[in-house]
Amino acid sequence: MEKTVSDAIHYRRSVRLFKKTVELDEEMVKKCLEHAVLAPTSSNLQLWEFYHITNSTTLKSMVKACLGQNAAKTAQQMIVVVVRKDLWRKRAKANINHHKKSLGGKLKEQYSKREKFVFTYYQKVIPSIYVDFLGVFGWLKYIVFNIIGLFRPIYRQVRNSDMRIVAHKSAGLAAQNFMLGMAAIGYDTCPMEGSDTYRIKKILRLPFGAEINMVIGCGVREEQGVYGNRFRIPFEDVYKKI
Repeated sequence: MEKTVSDAIHYRRSVRLFKKTVELDEEMVKKCLEHAVLAPTSSNLQLWEFYHITNSTTLKSMVKACLGQNAAKTAQQMIVVVVRKDLWRKRAKANINHHKKSLGGKLKEQYSKREKFVFTYYQKVIPSIYVDFLGVFGWLKYIVFNIIGLFRPIYRQVRNSDMRIVAHKSAGLAAQNFMLGMAAIGYDTCPMEGSDTYRIKKILRLPFGAEINMVIGCGVREEQGVYGNRFRIPFEDVYKKI
């Protein structure tokens, strides 16, 4: 029986040792990835890819790239969350095509103000934010937008580094969806920051524009696989009611 959302949140821990004798159902893990892609994402661009590693040879290569961490050594399977900011044009076009299809052949002159805005957003606004050249355009946009911001509220995160953060935030939300989905069915995960991302890109044969968001080891926890009791800063120290 699947856990409730609250139960899954409390059950989820970063597990460093997985049982070698318990194999994961690949289709169940894939189902959790289907939940991952339902996560909220900036402008619905979905600038992510998920690599589900089950091949034993590839898993061994990944252990070395993950610096020999126990969560990698004992993982039955791995998920690599990849950010694809370089695909923004393709994903924007997919949104435009989806919008056209949802309008059911309606003529342009029949579009409502809101329907017209969607096309303007993906055809003009998104390119104005994502187009860059060696970071130069980003800084020019940043200066212009901040000058405008002296007179009215405006979006200011327009540099290449800002858009990378936006894409990684969305990927992180998807990763959390995946890990909670795994927890709900009694599977365990460990998101690993420590890795040689260059080696991982070579292993997965990723293009230059792809970036590794995180590697997630998957399995079923050993009793000693959770290192200590959960510690969190007291809630009253981080909760600010205004």
